[in-house]
Amino acid sequence: MKAENTIDIISLGCSKNLVDSEKLMLQLQANGYKVTHDPIVSKGKIVIINTCGFIGDAKEESINMILEFAEKKQKGKISKLIVTGCLSGRYAEELAKEIPEVDAYYGKFAWKQIISDMGKTYQQDLQFERTLTSPSHYAYLKIAEGCNHGCSYCAIPIITGAYQSVPMEEVLEEVTRLVAHGVKEFQVIAQDITYYGRDLYKKAMLPELVERISEIKGVEWIRLHYAYPTLFPMDLLRVMREKENVCKYLDIAFQHISDPVLKSMRRNTSAEETAQLIETIRREVPGIHLRTTLIAGHPGETEEDFQQLMEFVRTSRFERMGTFAYSEEEGTYSAEHYKDDVPEEVKQQRVDQLMALQQRISSEVNAAKIGQTMKVIVDREEEEYYIGRTEFDSPEVDPEVLIAKDKTLRIGAFYSVLITDSESFELYGSVVKDAKSPKAAKTKQ
Repeated sequence: MKAENTIDIISLGCSKNLVDSEKLMLQLQANGYKVTHDPIVSKGKIVIINTCGFIGDAKEESINMILEFAEKKQKGKISKLIVTGCLSGRYAEELAKEIPEVDAYYGKFAWKQIISDMGKTYQQDLQFERTLTSPSHYAYLKIAEGCNHGCSYCAIPIITGAYQSVPMEEVLEEVTRLVAHGVKEFQVIAQDITYYGRDLYKKAMLPELVERISEIKGVEWIRLHYAYPTLFPMDLLRVMREKENVCKYLDIAFQHISDPVLKSMRRNTSAEETAQLIETIRREVPGIHLRTTLIAGHPGETEEDFQQLMEFVRTSRFERMGTFAYSEEEGTYSAEHYKDDVPEEVKQQRVDQLMALQQRISSEVNAAKIGQTMKVIVDREEEEYYIGRTEFDSPEVDPEVLIAKDKTLRIGAFYSVLITDSESFELYGSVVKDAKSPKAAKTKQ
C-alpha cells in the first residue's frame, strides 16, 4: 500500500531543473511529507513531475512521462498528479486540454504556489536549503536564472525570461550551508555564468564570486559550467590559475565556427574572435580542459560550413565535447525567420561525424594521462571498481576513473591515483595515497 503522505518527484532535464526539484523536496519535507526522488518504482500516492522543454527530444521525454503517470492515475495507482517546470510553464493550456488527468500544471518558478495549493506553508527560513539528490560530497550551485542572449535557435529566454543573478551574499550563504552538510565539490551552473552580476551590479562579477567561494573553508573543488564566449570576463582566468581549488575546467558553448552560421545563429561573435578566446584561455590557464557543445544542421548550414566545423574540432582538440542536431523550437528567431532546410538524416550524419572525430581526440587526451598521478574524488563503489573523477571531469557527462579495488576507499574522499590505462571515455588507475587537500596531489601537466 502506497503512503498517502509520500510524494514522488520526477526530475527531468538539466542540472538547473534538478536544483529546483531539490529545493521543492525540502519544502515538502518541512511540511510533513516523505519525498522520494526519481524512484524506480512509484512509492507515493502523489507524483510531481518537473519537466524540461528545451529541445524536441526533451519535450518528448517529458510528455511521455506525464502520459505514463496519467495512466497510473486512471488505474487508481496514484491519487494526485502535478506537473511543473519548463514544458508546463510554456504549454500549460495545451497540455491541460490534451492530458486532463493532471490535477494541476505550474510554471518553472511556482514552488510557493504548489505548496500553498496543497494546503501547506512555504518555509521562508529554508530558502537557502535543499535536499541533495546527488552524492553528499558534491552539489550543483545555481547562480542565476534566465538569459539575455537572443540566440536564434534557443527557447530558454522564452521559457525562463530575462537574466536574474542570485545576489552574491545568498550564493555564499548557500555554499557555507552546503559545506556544513559535507559538500566538498561545487558545480557552478547557470544558462550563462559569464553574464553573472551584470543585471544586479552593472558589471561582470563571476571572477569575484568564484574567488570568494574558493576562500570558504571546506570548498575543495569548484567547476564552472555554461560559459558564453561573448563578453567573457577575462579576470576569471587569473582566478582559475591562482586558486588551486578552482578546477582547470571550463564548459563553454561555442556552437559553431563558420561566420555565416554564427551570424544566422545570432551569436555575436566570429570565427577569429572564437579562435583568439580559445588561445587566450589555454595560454592563461595551462592544462585547462575545455568542454564545449556544437550544433549541427542549423538552417543554412552548407557542407562547406560543416567541414569548417570539423576542422575547428580537429585543431581545437577540445578535451570534452557534445553535439546536438538542430531542433526547430516554436517561437524562436530561427523558427520564425529560417526554413529548416537541412534534412534530418544529414543532421544526424554530421553529428555522428563530429562525435567520431571527438572520440579519437578523447582517446588521445586520455592516453596522454597514462603514467600521471592525479587527484581523484571517489563517487561510488561498483562490483569491480571504485568510480571516481579528476578535476577535469564533471559528474554524469565526462569520463570517469575506474580505480582498482586493492584498497578500501571512502566515498567522497580524495586520493592520489596513478593512471595505468585508458579508453576513449574512461581512465583506469590504482591508489597511491590519500589526497587530503588540494595541495596534496597536484595534477601533473
